[in-house]
Amino acid sequence: MWMAGILPASESRTGALRELAARGETAAAEAGIAALLAELFGLTATDVRINRDQYSLNSLNGFFSAGGADYFFKFHQEDGEEAMAGEYYRAGILAAAGLPVDMPVHVSREPGAQILVYRRRNEPRFADTLRALDERNETSPRALAAEAALNEKLLAVYRRTLHPITPAQSAGEPIHQLFHNRLVDAGAFPGGRYKSFYLNQEVTLPGVTLPWAEFSRLRFVINGAAYRDTLETLFTRAEARLRPTALADAGGVTAHGDAHNANVWDSADGLSFFDPAFAGEHVPALLAEVKSTFHNILAHPFWLYDPDIAAARHSASARVEGGALHITTDWAPSPLRRALLEVKARSFWRPWLAELQSRGVLPPDWRDVLRLALFLCPTLVMNLRAGAGRHNPVSSAIGFAVAVMAGSPPVAAAADIDLAAPLLT
Repeated sequence: MWMAGILPASESRTGALRELAARGETAAAEAGIAALLAELFGLTATDVRINRDQYSLNSLNGFFSAGGADYFFKFHQEDGEEAMAGEYYRAGILAAAGLPVDMPVHVSREPGAQILVYRRRNEPRFADTLRALDERNETSPRALAAEAALNEKLLAVYRRTLHPITPAQSAGEPIHQLFHNRLVDAGAFPGGRYKSFYLNQEVTLPGVTLPWAEFSRLRFVINGAAYRDTLETLFTRAEARLRPTALADAGGVTAHGDAHNANVWDSADGLSFFDPAFAGEHVPALLAEVKSTFHNILAHPFWLYDPDIAAARHSASARVEGGALHITTDWAPSPLRRALLEVKARSFWRPWLAELQSRGVLPPDWRDVLRLALFLCPTLVMNLRAGAGRHNPVSSAIGFAVAVMAGSPPVAAAADIDLAAPLLT
């Protein structure tokens, strides 16, 4: 019996550790991590320290020592993961494909006990580099050049590995844990995080509190610009179009799948990945770079990962008028993030979409696919309702507004109010 009195070994051990850490029982969680490292790898871990990390929305990471060396550990525990049979943490396939990836020294792929151990590095993560720039409201030619160089490597690998995939191959990829699987329970919709986060709940924004059933059926007017789709419409369409079997139509590639910048080292010789929890060889071609695009660009500055800072720096208000939810906010992507969006569009998305078009595999509704996937990134990575997790009324208003601006086209086309526009032209 592992961690006697806490959780049977047949259940999710990493999930139990995350719960302990979330409850503030840090010493117990660190002791449990040491026990897990001993069981899985035969390591005698000392000085186990959990890292207080705003980017760890669904994961836990930290440091320990063993045998005179220092290590970094990370695990990503997903809902229902302990019942899944798929392989995770396949860093080898990324390296073989030519992607820059840090190779772990120890890996456990056992469902419910999946963990990576790396030699400890001194370089910052790219997320930390960019956050420091956001705090100073600066851009950086070096950071933009590093992003462009990584995109060029991604594009080369995706072009080389693009191949037809079957619906079954698509469905077998773990990346769907980040998207469609969060909408369903055993295939039934509504379910998953969508159901537990929002259905039969209340949403509180500055100036208005509404039950989800009403809130989700209102069209949004954000800073005076009207958007076509309601939240209910977007979730319902996402469930149908982002089904794993439906995403085989554009082919598959070898990809990391979850390369947000907290999973990217920023080294003098360039950017490199780690934590390939959702890597695969048949990753749907339109889905592979969505998570990194949203979380590295549109989730900043501050509102998703640092909601208290967002509330201190920005304002937001809401009212229901004329059958629509009107949100007014002074939040906007920083100059750095706008520049990163243009780099991502220019050096990856536009040439990649052109590649898919030239090979005859770009589906006619590709814009809908990208918008719906972008929409699910913020709404299902964590609960956007104020008081349900990290969010407050101001950051909740910003969050729902950003989700709609990414997921729904504006009623009147205008690039400055369409966050996804640079990716879709």
